[in-house]
Amino acid sequence: MTKAAACAASLLSLAAGTPALSGAAEGDIVEIEVLDGGLTPRGTYMGALRVKLQPGWKTYWRAPGDAGIPPSFSWRGARNVGALSITWPAPEVFLTSGYRTIGYHEQLVLPVEITPRTAGKPVRLKGRMQLGVCKDVCVPAELSFDHQLDSDAGGNPAIAAALASRPWSAKEAGVRHAACSLRPSEYGMKVTARISMPPAGGEEVAVIEPGAPNLYAGETTTRREGGLLVAETEFLPADGNAYAIDRSQLRITVLGQNHSVDIQGCSAG
Repeated sequence: MTKAAACAASLLSLAAGTPALSGAAEGDIVEIEVLDGGLTPRGTYMGALRVKLQPGWKTYWRAPGDAGIPPSFSWRGARNVGALSITWPAPEVFLTSGYRTIGYHEQLVLPVEITPRTAGKPVRLKGRMQLGVCKDVCVPAELSFDHQLDSDAGGNPAIAAALASRPWSAKEAGVRHAACSLRPSEYGMKVTARISMPPAGGEEVAVIEPGAPNLYAGETTTRREGGLLVAETEFLPADGNAYAIDRSQLRITVLGQNHSVDIQGCSAG
């Protein structure tokens, strides 16, 4: 078992053996609120989930790195929601006990854009967010939220800042080409991405997401070969069933000191 798989298993074991924390976690470690951002010119509602943590605590990005609990959401009870899109701000890279994890410290604002099922009717954003929070120890939390969005609300600076901190698109970052090669490994599939792009600044960390719920990625290594950024990881099956990898569904995020880059899909190579 890889280091990433072993650590993930231990955290999941912790999660299973620890009571879920609802609302604000024990000692008010973490709490959640819904922010209003009003209507967009497209007629969608803009809101956000703001997760506030006590000083020194952190939570995880959608791909948590070598170890951690990725956030998950349930929107049960939401009303007049036809489609929903989350924008993830660029995360930070942490090194904890020899493990590289990816996430946010003290606050996370997740912009949520909602297309109403019926235009002109109120939108109620209700559900639960499950996440892991860490300081000296890691604990799972389950936070409930319920808020009717205000269509008359003005622009919200916290939402605007979160949207502005999203990773750049491949075009914005000057990515010229991204190719991915696949080869079988002992336990899954090795993936090597070769990305032609200008440096993102400092030590670049790449994350490759499989785009399939029955696969998870192991530890990713990243290196520079001149104008190429080379990232390698291993996709492992979450169960014993057969699987296929669609390169067009792979998502590569490059985290740099100056900016981050979100690359959707790659070609064969």
